[in-house]
Amino acid sequence: MYNILFVCYGNICRSPMAEMIFKDIVEENHKRFLFNCESKATSMEEYGNGIYPKARKVLEEHNVTIEKHTASMVKKEDYNKYQYIICMDQNNYYSLINIFNGDPEDKIKLLMSFTGEEKEIEDPWYTDRFEEVYQMINDGCHALFQKLVDEYQNEANQ
Repeated sequence: MYNILFVCYGNICRSPMAEMIFKDIVEENHKRFLFNCESKATSMEEYGNGIYPKARKVLEEHNVTIEKHTASMVKKEDYNKYQYIICMDQNNYYSLINIFNGDPEDKIKLLMSFTGEEKEIEDPWYTDRFEEVYQMINDGCHALFQKLVDEYQNEANQ
């Protein structure tokens, strides 16, 4: 089973959007047995809060299943719990490097890197571009899903 952690600054917009989009992709493809995913923050700023209303709205508009969510923060011990730690921008990346005291197993990746692009996903809380961010996260989640399913099938065939 792949354990995946999606991470953004506050865990109220991008990372819960990624978590729920990815879970929908997994469900649609009947691969629940293969994946476990969660989302967390690099800061305590939104700790305990739910999904930001505009993030919830864009998920609803795209018929993404919305689960109960409460923002929480990444802990040092999370490094050993997850095989993939997927962040949205370089600030998240560097915060994770600080929290984990490095990345010796090369687990921390930008979500968009799975699409072949090393670009960041902006924080829509500041830009109000929730639809554009949804599209980027959706593209990244589909690419991540395909990479991991391919990896799993290659390992199963060996």
